[in-house]
Amino acid sequence: MAIKLTAPRMGEGVEELKLMKWLKQTGDAVEELEAVVEVETDKVVTELPSPASGVILKMIVDEGDTVKVGDVLAWIGEPGEKIPEQTNAEPKVKKNAKEDKKEKKRSETAVKEQDRFLSPLVRKMIAEHNLDSAKITGSGKEGRITKNDVLAYLENRKAASEPDHQTNQSKTTADDKKKTGIIPISTIRRTIAERMIDSLSTSAHVLTVMEADLSRVMAHRSLNKALFAEDGVRLTLTAYFIAAIVAGLKANPKVNSSWTDDGLMMYPAINIGMAVSLGEEGLIVPVVKNADTLSLLGIAQKVSDLAERARTKKLQPDEVRDGTFSLTNHGMSGSLFATPIITQPQVGILGTGMVQKRAVVISDDEGNDMIAIRPMIYLSFVFDHRVLDGEGADNFLRAVVDRLEHWI
Repeated sequence: MAIKLTAPRMGEGVEELKLMKWLKQTGDAVEELEAVVEVETDKVVTELPSPASGVILKMIVDEGDTVKVGDVLAWIGEPGEKIPEQTNAEPKVKKNAKEDKKEKKRSETAVKEQDRFLSPLVRKMIAEHNLDSAKITGSGKEGRITKNDVLAYLENRKAASEPDHQTNQSKTTADDKKKTGIIPISTIRRTIAERMIDSLSTSAHVLTVMEADLSRVMAHRSLNKALFAEDGVRLTLTAYFIAAIVAGLKANPKVNSSWTDDGLMMYPAINIGMAVSLGEEGLIVPVVKNADTLSLLGIAQKVSDLAERARTKKLQPDEVRDGTFSLTNHGMSGSLFATPIITQPQVGILGTGMVQKRAVVISDDEGNDMIAIRPMIYLSFVFDHRVLDGEGADNFLRAVVDRLEHWI
């Protein structure tokens, strides 16, 4: 009996998925749980496994199409097996003129009512561009307008308003775009762009920088790297940074909060988002949840697991949500300083630069100064000035530095 591969629910509030790429084609053999298709939500690209062993009998959805949760993506079964004549489209019923008139009236009413169901982001975009929502075709659930619908409407309106210079220029074609180097923007990249701009216009970004001596951290890592490996865990500096952030947040709870019009929303849990590079696709920020309850080994296990699944497109939407603070390791590419952008609605983000061996002045127990070579790192803390002042931000960052420099 043929089995359906359907679009799964990939987290709370996720009603739609975009089919990005088929990893198998019609007639290809698949094993149960083997990845057959890549789908994308607004934050993550995930591979969906086959529900059974067999062959791909028929693919229902094309690459680039948006589907709803529960829609059939493909049928899997034995070679030559028949499948039900079923599609995701609702059956079309022929209507008479009177029914058409009623349907038109219902549609007009629905357009007037749909504004009540706009998301805050979509409502903001419509207001900023002074748009009439009735003129925008919604592709979301029950015809709701999504941010991509607004972007597409703006793009079409711009194209329609541009003059057609018959003598010197012609309209941009697909070939023209290739010649001028225009690269299509992925959903993830577009989402990153929207959220970065939104964050800059929401929070009062301020940067403060301190440096830390990682001598003790590096010594501890050298002694324990092999032991962690025996448990299948890769001990990276990211685990130490997250543990230090936890210490800083415990000492300065206001940094683990969000600004609201009613006051600061204090979070009881400490959930640290860590930026993971996906190369040209951008980056994603999986979240180490309840980091304050984990040992260094537990944090390292989470870091390794989340980073690996982020790069292999196996993260679930819930794993990139509910962060209360973020970490970005821009030093991986050789950067010393950076000004990261805060992930809304958080209060701050810590950027870690490249570890450098530098000559520094140190003092012994008797107060004598000397020059020594130490592994040093700059820590860039960007905070929301609406919530923290300079002293509060420095207190947090100093607690992070203190934890790193006095690692036992």
